[in-house]
Amino acid sequence: MLTKNQKTNIIGDVKNLLKDSKILLFTDFTGISVENSKSLRRLINEFGAKYKVIKKKLMRVAFENSQIGFDPERFESQLGTIFSPKDISEIAGPVYKFSKEVEKKGFKILGAYDLEKGEFLEGDFVKKIGQLPPREIILGQLAGVLVAPLKMFMYVLDQKSKMVEK
Repeated sequence: MLTKNQKTNIIGDVKNLLKDSKILLFTDFTGISVENSKSLRRLINEFGAKYKVIKKKLMRVAFENSQIGFDPERFESQLGTIFSPKDISEIAGPVYKFSKEVEKKGFKILGAYDLEKGEFLEGDFVKKIGQLPPREIILGQLAGVLVAPLKMFMYVLDQKSKMVEK
């Protein structure tokens, strides 16, 4: 049982994490080992994110104090929260890959909350974002699609010019 002073410190820590975050990603960590939890913390630490396990009631109080209209007590399972200063597209990929590795043990992505927009994103939507390739690859594919017709046109002109020369 936590003392009132400890609870106040935890709420203060959550409020500080919320100030630096853009996205909160909620996970169910039921059944994963301490080693798996440590590997998740190391993985997301590379992106500047923090993984915390905080009681849902204390999270709700911290959210209310920070004027965030979301109730973490809506989740029935144990709740681990990832506080990320980056966009959802950057943090969802690594977390999704981790969840695929330990899915049989019970780790699940429950959803995310966008602090800038003030909206909740369902777990399935976050998983779909996590399955997308990185931004650089998507931009490269888009550039290839945009350049392909121009290349084909240039090829046709080249072949026509060779036919005229003969």
